[in-house]
Amino acid sequence: MRRLRRILNAPLIAVALYGAIMAVFVWASYAGAQQMGYNWQWYRVPKYLYTLTEDGFQPGELLIGLWASVRLSAAAFGLATLLGGVVAMLRLSGLIVGKGVAVVYLELVRNIPLLVLLYLFYYVLGPIFGLTRWSAAILTLAIFHSALISEIFRAGINSVARGQWEAADAIGMSRAQVFRYIVIPQSVRFMLPPLTGEAVHLIKSSAIVSVIAVAELTTVGRNIISDTYMSFEIWFTVAAVYLALTLVLSFGVSMLERRFNPN
Repeated sequence: MRRLRRILNAPLIAVALYGAIMAVFVWASYAGAQQMGYNWQWYRVPKYLYTLTEDGFQPGELLIGLWASVRLSAAAFGLATLLGGVVAMLRLSGLIVGKGVAVVYLELVRNIPLLVLLYLFYYVLGPIFGLTRWSAAILTLAIFHSALISEIFRAGINSVARGQWEAADAIGMSRAQVFRYIVIPQSVRFMLPPLTGEAVHLIKSSAIVSVIAVAELTTVGRNIISDTYMSFEIWFTVAAVYLALTLVLSFGVSMLERRFNPN
């Protein structure tokens, strides 16, 4: 068994196996589409990504949708991080009221499906508080992911040994100084990997806001398909764009992780 594993993990064999699996997947998709009588039109896809005119590079509808997805995800992640920090602090405050509020918030958010939460914000709270599609989408994503982020913060803070808190108290450091000089520098390296995963998760789950017609990447892709009937080409392209975005994000955070943990 070990010998077989060693052979399969050899670089050339691993690359060949990966290429074979991808080739089978592409061939199966192509053959299935041919049996359906599908007319591939990949030559029409580039104009939905970009065009080159006399004025230079012009982004296509998909790139404009991608930028909207990035802005939506960035705003939601920033708000989710803020809310997650507040909830984590409430839960670690030692106050009965603070802990109670945090636990109720977490249980409510974690036990409501994201789609139901989105409908609740857009169709129920939206008319009451005057929320637009955009603001309802940001609030929904931020609140849903803040519950998960608060647990990441709590775990990272708890990873610092209790003795270090007591040592800081013994030398007269304030709570803010303890967080700035002791807790955050040590807990960041534990929090970065799961926070990256949560950011990638948020980008992917942002596609769900297409059900309330927020003009982001998935909505733009769906609109193009309704005009052109190029379902396969556009959905493959949209998936590739999401993949490229999340890979870039993961690579950037990997660089940050190496900076905080050079070993």
